[in-house]
Amino acid sequence: MREPSEPQFILKLSCDAAPGIVAAVTSALASQGANLVETAQFWDRQSDRFFLRVAFLAEDGDETRILDALAPIKVQFDMDLNLRHTARKPRLLIMVSRFDHAMLHLLYQVRVGWLDAEVVAIVSNHPDARRIAEHEGLPFYHLPVTRETKAEAEAELLTLVEETDADLVVLARYMQVLSDEFSRALSGRVINIHHSFLPSFKGAKPYHQAHERGVKLIGATAHYVTADLDEGPIIEQEAERVAHSMTPDDLVAVGRDIEARVLARAVKMHLEGRVMLSGQRTLVFT
Repeated sequence: MREPSEPQFILKLSCDAAPGIVAAVTSALASQGANLVETAQFWDRQSDRFFLRVAFLAEDGDETRILDALAPIKVQFDMDLNLRHTARKPRLLIMVSRFDHAMLHLLYQVRVGWLDAEVVAIVSNHPDARRIAEHEGLPFYHLPVTRETKAEAEAELLTLVEETDADLVVLARYMQVLSDEFSRALSGRVINIHHSFLPSFKGAKPYHQAHERGVKLIGATAHYVTADLDEGPIIEQEAERVAHSMTPDDLVAVGRDIEARVLARAVKMHLEGRVMLSGQRTLVFT
């Protein structure tokens, strides 16, 4: 286990596929005394794009110097490149409505350190979560949403994201549809969770609809939010077998468990820089 004081970086990059990319990157990092901890790469032949994730230690932790060393390679291969120092914990803004199971699981995983992040605020369109936020010592923002106030509420939310310097917005069963404008403004920075019955069982009481149809598997999907409702790039999924003897309430209980786990795993993979977008799908380097 690394000591907290050890500098560590996560490098993510993508570019058109070409020979010599890995050699060029690792040579540049070696020139800066970097010690590679973990590497993963993928050539997406559909798009002919190359994706690389490298976790490494560096002796003096000078981010600017490392970026300078990578600059010629970035230009040579026309790379999209991101370097993050893990000493700065990513900042999460959690949004919730009335069902708080997914939010509670996230808060617990942050508290025990499985999610290496800082929660900067809890936002809800209902006041129910205020008690939990106060218990956790977190700022709580009640932003009621109606058809008439939706645009105003989203403007307040965008301001809050900026003021809290939030890196990621997590919709932990936030039961409001976000506008296209909001989704575009925070593209790649909002993760949502939904039951995997969509689009088969849209609308109210999806688990009851599933029970009526006698489903044998239920599950959940975590994905990035886009302008297309519940159709953003998928990060993580899980399914569990159920039996005909189970009631709708049993299915709801199983579904809530799965939703909480899947959302937490998706957030963790995002925070660790393991998710990269390739068109409408994700690459997840586990």
